[in-house]
Amino acid sequence: MPINMSTIVVIAIVALVVIILFCLGYVKAPPDMAYIISGLRKKPRFVMGKASVKIPFFERLDKLSLKLIPIDVKTSNAVPTADYININVDATVNIKISNQPDKLHLAAENFLNKNSDYIASVAREVLEGNVREIVGRMRLEEMVSDRQKFANLVKENAEPDLAAMGLDIISFNVQNFVDGNDVIENLGIDNIVKIKKAAAIARAESERDIKVAQAAADKESNDAAVAAQTEIAKKQNELDIKKSELQREADTKRAMADAAYEIQKEEQRKVIEVTTANANIAKQEREIELKQKEVAVREQALDAQVKKQAEAERYAAQQRADAELYQRQKDAEARKFEAERAAEARKAQAEADKYAKEQEAAGIRAVGEAEAKAIEAKGIAEAEAMEKKAEAYAKYNKAAVAEMLIKVLPDIAGKIAEPLSAIDKVTIIGGSEGSNGVNQVAGNVPVVMAKVFESMKETTGIDLSEIVKADTYDAKVNRNVNVSGLEGLKVSVDDPQKLAESVVKEVEGNTVPEQEDLPNDFDMSSEDSED
Repeated sequence: MPINMSTIVVIAIVALVVIILFCLGYVKAPPDMAYIISGLRKKPRFVMGKASVKIPFFERLDKLSLKLIPIDVKTSNAVPTADYININVDATVNIKISNQPDKLHLAAENFLNKNSDYIASVAREVLEGNVREIVGRMRLEEMVSDRQKFANLVKENAEPDLAAMGLDIISFNVQNFVDGNDVIENLGIDNIVKIKKAAAIARAESERDIKVAQAAADKESNDAAVAAQTEIAKKQNELDIKKSELQREADTKRAMADAAYEIQKEEQRKVIEVTTANANIAKQEREIELKQKEVAVREQALDAQVKKQAEAERYAAQQRADAELYQRQKDAEARKFEAERAAEARKAQAEADKYAKEQEAAGIRAVGEAEAKAIEAKGIAEAEAMEKKAEAYAKYNKAAVAEMLIKVLPDIAGKIAEPLSAIDKVTIIGGSEGSNGVNQVAGNVPVVMAKVFESMKETTGIDLSEIVKADTYDAKVNRNVNVSGLEGLKVSVDDPQKLAESVVKEVEGNTVPEQEDLPNDFDMSSEDSED
C-alpha cells in the first residue's frame, strides 16, 4: 500500500520535533559538577561526569559544584582545655560536597544555587564548634605533643554533622596553638635547658676529638710532605742529567744533518739551473713553431669564414624572396576565394529572403481567404438555422407547447429536489401532530410541484394535471375529461422554450412571467359527469 505524501510529511515533522527536543534537552556534566534534573519524578536525577537528557519545559536543570572548598578555622576567643588553660586554635580544613547519592540529595536540599562562600561559612561554624568541644576534652600538653590525634578527633566529631548537610571533610590540619600566658613556651623550658646542656657537652667533646685528630693528621701530613719533597728533588736531579745528555746528542746529530743538507742543496741547485736553461731554449723553439701554425690556421679560417658567410647570405636572401613571393600569391588567392564566397553568400541570402517573403505573402493571402470563406459559411448557416427555426415556431400549436412543458417537468422536479441533496445533517427538535419532521421535509417536493401546476394553469391556462390524467380510464369513463383548444393554439412569443424556462425561474426565484410573454388563446376545460 503506497504511503500518502501527507503521512510522510507528518512523520518528518514529528521526527524533526523529536530531534529538536533531544538537542534542547541534551546535557553533559563535567566530573567536578553535579547536574540535578527534577520535575517529573519524586526524586531528582543526579548526573556527574556523563551525559543525560532532560525533557524540555517539563524538567529543570540545576548545577552543584563538587570542587574543594578551603576553610580557615580559628576560634573567635580563647577556649579552656581539660586542664583549664585558655588557648586559641588555628586550623585549615578542606571540604567538598559529597558525590554519594544520599549525601548529594541532602546537599541539593541545603546548598542548591548557593555559592561556595555560603557553604564555607556554614561549615566553618560547625567545625569551630567541634574544635571547641575537642579542646575541652584534651589536655594542653597532649594536644601540643600530638596534633594529629587532635585533628583526627575533631574530624571524627565533625563528620556526622557535616554529613547531615551532604558535606565531606577531605583534610584537617592544625596550624598552631596559641595561649596568652606563655604556658606552651614554659612547658618546654626544662626540655630546652636539658637539650642545650647535652648539646654543649657534646659540642665540647666533639671539638676536643677534632683538635686531637687534627694534630695527628697534621704531623703525619708533614712527615709525608718532607719525604715526598726529598724524593722529588732526587728524581729532579736525575732528570736534569738525562736531559743534558740527550741535548748534546741531539745537537751533534742536528749539525751533521745541517751540513749534509747544505751540500745536497748546492748540488740540487746546479742541476736545477742546467735543467731550467735547457727548458727555456726548448720552450722558445716551441713557441716559434706554435706561432707559425697559428698564422696558417688563421688564414685558412678567415678564408673559409668569408666564403661560407657569402654563400649563406646569398642562400638566405634567395629563400626570403621565394617565401615572400609565395606568401603574396597565397594572400591573393585567399582574398579572391573570400570575395567569391561572400558574393555567393549574399546571392543565396537574397534568394532566401525573396522566397521567405513570397511564402509569407502566400500564407497571409491563404489565411485571409480561409477566414472570409469561414465567415461566409457561418453567416449562411446562421441564416438557414434562423429560417428553419422561424418555420418551426410558426408550426407550433397548443399541443406542442404542452409537450414542451411536460418535457421540462423532470428538470423542474430536479431543481426543486436539488436543495434536499445539499442537506448534510438534519437535527429534528420536534414534530407536529405525530409527525417526526422528516416527512415534512420530504413532502415539500410534491407540494411545490402542485404549486407549479397551479401557477402554470393561472399564467398559461394549461392544466398539466388534467393533461396527465386525460388518457386514464377514470378520466375517459367516469369523469369524461376532454382537452380542447390545443389544435388552434398560436404561439405569440419569440421562443416557446422560454415558456418552460419561465416556469423553472418561477420555482427558483419565485418570479411570475409577464402576461405578454404567454399565449392568450390557450383553452383547456374538463367536464365531470357521473356515469
